[in-house]
Amino acid sequence: MTAAAEFGAAQEVDRKAGLEPLTAYTQDDLARVNRLIVEYMQSPVALIPQLAGHIVAAGGKRLRPMLTLASARLCGYKGERHIGLAACVEFIHTATLLHDDVVDDSKLRRGLDTANALFGNKASVLVGDFLFSRSFQLMVADGSLAVLRVLSNASATIAEGEVLQLMTSNNTATTEAEYLEVVSGKTAALFAAACEVGALVADRSEDECKALSEFGMSLGIAFQLIDDLLDYTADETVLGKAIGDDFREGKITLPIVLAFERGDDVERAFWRRCLEDMEQDDGDLRRAVELMKAHRALEDTRARAEEHGRRALERLEGFPDGPAKSALSDTLVFNLGRDA
Repeated sequence: MTAAAEFGAAQEVDRKAGLEPLTAYTQDDLARVNRLIVEYMQSPVALIPQLAGHIVAAGGKRLRPMLTLASARLCGYKGERHIGLAACVEFIHTATLLHDDVVDDSKLRRGLDTANALFGNKASVLVGDFLFSRSFQLMVADGSLAVLRVLSNASATIAEGEVLQLMTSNNTATTEAEYLEVVSGKTAALFAAACEVGALVADRSEDECKALSEFGMSLGIAFQLIDDLLDYTADETVLGKAIGDDFREGKITLPIVLAFERGDDVERAFWRRCLEDMEQDDGDLRRAVELMKAHRALEDTRARAEEHGRRALERLEGFPDGPAKSALSDTLVFNLGRDA
């Protein structure tokens, strides 16, 4: 059975356990990554470690650095370089979270106050810049121009994706292709880079580096599509924030793109009023979800995510079976089944 064929069977198991193999497999390396993160967060400017510590502590499951650690092991790497690069990946991710929360004026992340809510927008932006700088110090310390190229390119692509998202915000004419371009940049590019550097430190072939990059890209797209879905379907107590935040902020995500494209003139007028004119009344969120369900927008968003999951598994087929490959495969199952 191919990895892609195993995808369907894997979905029959407990999806919530899907990340546990990756966490268990990388736990020793991840502990070292976390110690390095704490070391590089330090600064004589007291606000920097205070604010950075808040966002890092609330940063979730450390999925991206774990992808670097597991990818390196998948490629047979026995050295130490993957530790610093995993920390680098987490710093890039954390910096983007700080900046995103300022841009979105977010007040909660995973049920906790955001850094900008506690410390203000100016401090959050500047500490985000500090963490980006730390990430580049780690890249330089690694000494590989190939690694520097991959991670610096990813950083630039993330910024481009964020600006592109800003341009499509409140624009109901956004197409699915345009939205996937945003997702590929702002979210999936770092997943791809996190996986590719694992192959680079192991001196694997260009084809293998490309395969792991494409695995990460497909995983990252699937991850964001599930995020899009959860904003309209999740349990708020599990999600850690109010559902419908994307709708209230006028963000154009795939469920909206599909519902708008498939709606009639009256429905499109509803979307334009709510998302372009930002004139929202009580009951509009409920109506939006009803339209998404009527046009299978939520169902098809999940289907798109699962298709990217299948593509990701296909990219792992050339690598040897073992705990690293199993942990990465199970990560897809976790992502597609998560409820937060």
